[in-house]
Amino acid sequence: MIWNALGVLAVLAVIILIAVLISRTDLPAFQPGERRAGHQGEITATEIIRSALHEDDRLFTNLSIEYDGRPAELDNVIVNKYGVFIIEVKNYRGRIVGGEDDYEWRKYKTTSAGKVYEKTVKNPIRQVKRQTYILAHYLEENGARVWIRGYAMLLYGNSPVESEYILNGREDTERVIHTKDRDILDADTVGRIAAILSSV
Repeated sequence: MIWNALGVLAVLAVIILIAVLISRTDLPAFQPGERRAGHQGEITATEIIRSALHEDDRLFTNLSIEYDGRPAELDNVIVNKYGVFIIEVKNYRGRIVGGEDDYEWRKYKTTSAGKVYEKTVKNPIRQVKRQTYILAHYLEENGARVWIRGYAMLLYGNSPVESEYILNGREDTERVIHTKDRDILDADTVGRIAAILSSV
């Protein structure tokens, strides 16, 4: 009788352990395929961005901010004397259809068996424009008024539009974050912005 009760408890303990592990989305082995691919894409993009940085550039990744009740998740923010730059990363595979101002894009992916899957995805251009607005106001609220520029990087180069907001790799990244198109920021301003973002 005691051994039967212990056996039942042992089985229950194993079931609970499995349930806890499955619910942990931070464990790669249990992440859904798209989430895992998206995380890997962010790592790849961050390495591309890092390779374009100069010595005095500051890179901040995976920031969560909020302004006026509007939250924003920022994949990459670069701060340097040329300004503040957001780079939103998308790891969209397949053929993408949509316009620059569309709220969403359509993604078509064909399997090796020839079956076509269609899915709605976020338009990263609209997404990064929203992030730019939120970050500009967030920094201003914290004592740093500065112009923000936002870009989207599609790792597979499959943007359905040609746009100033789309980056296609390291060369584009290096160019946009090191081109003077406004006043150069002094070291104090860069340091103040970096300190605000470091505290997020």
